[in-house]
Amino acid sequence: MRIAHLTATFPPYRGGTGNVCLAQASELVRRGHDTLVITAAHAAAGREIYGGVTVVRVRPIARVGNAPLLPGLAATLAGRELVHLHYPFYGGELAALAAQQRGAALVVTYHQDVILGGLLGAAEWLLRHTLGRAVLRAAERVLFTSHDYAAASHIRPLLRGREAQTHALPNGVDPQRFASHRSHADMHTRYHLPAGAPIVLLVAGLDRPHAFKGVTVFLEALAQLPYAAALIVGDGELRSGYQQHAAALGLRGRVAFAGRVSDGDLPGYYQSAALTVLPSTTMGEAFGLVLLESLAAGTPVVASDLPGVRTVVDHGRDGLLVLPGDPRVLAGAIGALLSSSAAGRRSWGARGRARAATYDWLRVVGDLERVYGEAHDARRRRRS
Repeated sequence: MRIAHLTATFPPYRGGTGNVCLAQASELVRRGHDTLVITAAHAAAGREIYGGVTVVRVRPIARVGNAPLLPGLAATLAGRELVHLHYPFYGGELAALAAQQRGAALVVTYHQDVILGGLLGAAEWLLRHTLGRAVLRAAERVLFTSHDYAAASHIRPLLRGREAQTHALPNGVDPQRFASHRSHADMHTRYHLPAGAPIVLLVAGLDRPHAFKGVTVFLEALAQLPYAAALIVGDGELRSGYQQHAAALGLRGRVAFAGRVSDGDLPGYYQSAALTVLPSTTMGEAFGLVLLESLAAGTPVVASDLPGVRTVVDHGRDGLLVLPGDPRVLAGAIGALLSSSAAGRRSWGARGRARAATYDWLRVVGDLERVYGEAHDARRRRRS
């Protein structure tokens, strides 16, 4: 099948939507599909091979956060049998609808609600109820990462009457990549953390589009746990503010900001940690790929009890779910896990690895292929 993935963000930019798109497209190529990714250029525009996938990077003429306006986008979709739109992608709707009018089947993955205030919030509401509504209702299939998130999302009213075309398809993980044993430097020495202090890991974008990740909540929780250390992986324009907040809380020497970490090195960070946290504060977080990665590495997790996120964690068996936005509650959950016995932590880790295996990308993309087939057949029937 000739498939085009349309996404506002894509690696090397670090973000869940782009990482999901890359994993899906790479596996589709491996299965013999003619797969193309079209995305915004953050640096040089043009065509390249990235991760085994042909990627067309279009230079935006304007950008608001992660919403690029890409000229000539519809032309890049010519000749594709199926267009998979990773949404929200404000600016990608018209190109997707144009491709469908030319005969392509349209599949939309709705990754997350965009929660903004002020004028940007009003603009988002208007786009959601016009172009967003049009593309969601035109799609042969609309996918959410869980039924739980679909039921809570603010786009649910826009899909009323389209329940038969709405499905759940989770994000995935490569279990072997994160579970395989590999040598890695001692993180206490590398980042000058207190010897023997258990490391609590947070992996997140530190830019404005990822401000919902709850970094300040985590830092305020850590201030209540004087025996623990923290390692924060990720980068962005908010990093310096987080560093200043950590210093103001008296955490200097107990918190290290690692910046961007290569894909090859990332499993070692999970394996070095006592646990991983995902303290997100809003439904801008819909799933939490880092939870799957940590569980695959055998490292338990503490995550916010949010729609979608709570489907990834088996509370009390491989991780804990906590009230979002409350540093005291987060500190209590982290402390409870850190105070458990070594044997108990190993049991949590084993259950986490078993759970992560059920999200293997091989299985997930197999299900995605079936969705594509259904969407292609539905489009053909609509045109006949």
